[in-house]
Amino acid sequence: MIKMKALIIAAGQGKRLRPIGDTKPLVTLLGLGLIERVILTAKKSGIKEFCIVTGYNGEKIRKKLSDGKKYGVKIKYVQNDSWTKGNAFSVLKAKDHFNEPFVLLMADHNYDHIILNRLLKTKIEKDECILCVDKNPGDHLNMDDATKVRTIDHRIETVGKDLSDYDCIDTGIFICNPVIFDVLEQSISEGDEGLSGGIKILAQRHKMKYMELEDNFWIDVDDKTGRRNAEILICNKLKKNTDGPVSKILNRPVSLRITKLLLKTGITPNQISILSTVIGLVGASFFFSGEYFYLILGGIIIHIHSIVDGCDGEVARLKLRQSKYGGWLDSVLDRYVDAAIILGLVYGYWSINGDITIWIIGFFAVIGSFLNSYTSDKYDSIFKDGEMEKNSKFRMGRDVRLLLITIGALTNQIPAILIILAVIANFEALRRLVMFRNKLDDDDIQVMNREFTN
Repeated sequence: MIKMKALIIAAGQGKRLRPIGDTKPLVTLLGLGLIERVILTAKKSGIKEFCIVTGYNGEKIRKKLSDGKKYGVKIKYVQNDSWTKGNAFSVLKAKDHFNEPFVLLMADHNYDHIILNRLLKTKIEKDECILCVDKNPGDHLNMDDATKVRTIDHRIETVGKDLSDYDCIDTGIFICNPVIFDVLEQSISEGDEGLSGGIKILAQRHKMKYMELEDNFWIDVDDKTGRRNAEILICNKLKKNTDGPVSKILNRPVSLRITKLLLKTGITPNQISILSTVIGLVGASFFFSGEYFYLILGGIIIHIHSIVDGCDGEVARLKLRQSKYGGWLDSVLDRYVDAAIILGLVYGYWSINGDITIWIIGFFAVIGSFLNSYTSDKYDSIFKDGEMEKNSKFRMGRDVRLLLITIGALTNQIPAILIILAVIANFEALRRLVMFRNKLDDDDIQVMNREFTN
């Protein structure tokens, strides 16, 4: 992947978003300003240096973003005092900052970082530019305001908002060569002050390429409806193929509501992980008494823990703050809670009934739970998407284990539920072990076949 700098256009007034905020790039979307999302999404694709063209309320944007250090990037600014004119003037203001290919982005366009990953891998000649286009625009887009694009062969033929004969939509995501500055100067001299004017000139020279969006999302947040649609699109991305049935049906709808409230606070994903752990340990502590009232109370709290346990990852993804350490911390803390829960159930039952066999059952329940969690990441990395679904229609994950424990506590059926947990969890761990072996054997066979063919 080519390392590039990015130019972000953030000069416009954004009148249609004024009811929400007076500075469009700083209007919040799920806990982050629009331009913050653009920067952090580009950062995920390896872009660390940005030039931002400001205009209306430029000082507010510069004060908010500063030099970019708090985002782990470098930011320089260019002021466009002609921000009432077309966006071609904003691009031209950055001419002296780019003498190599660069990424061009709009401050109010949100997108999946996978789009930029693919775009950065696309080959480009020195006198060409590439635009990412959407050939299947969804209902969430305002087609009246969208810039239409007509393509031919592997290039763009023409663009325009009033184009009647078109086959795709301009997403505002570009890779540009410095040639863009020359054609924009030409288009402005010919009376076209928009970025589309320069694109048309390159298209006439057969030098304007395109890349299709495929299934990844993007949206232009121009008004309140656009922001609401963007929230829906981004929140839908939180659903994962690795989600278990309990997460999908019970937990996720509730945790997402909690997450949206947490986004309005300054709480971090790691702090949520710790909070979730405290809730889980409190629930486990009630199990130690063994009395039915406390089992009910503990079961309810454990289910609350199961819901809150998903909020740290949701906040991290929505605020683009995922980290390997955060994932590792959450995993380690979950193991402590799992052990405390089962130990509490075993001790509480034994203290009242004096049946020592519950310790043996609890041992296998703990081992199964730990192995189930230990093998899950490896399993998910090997069997992805459709292949995972083909190998297992039902996912035995922590969400299922915690629901079983909650049911056992509420029904006061501790031995039965621990036996079920031990059997299912250990069976799933062994099943995955077999799947690992078969998968690795298949990979070895494929390698041998390639070596034999070569």
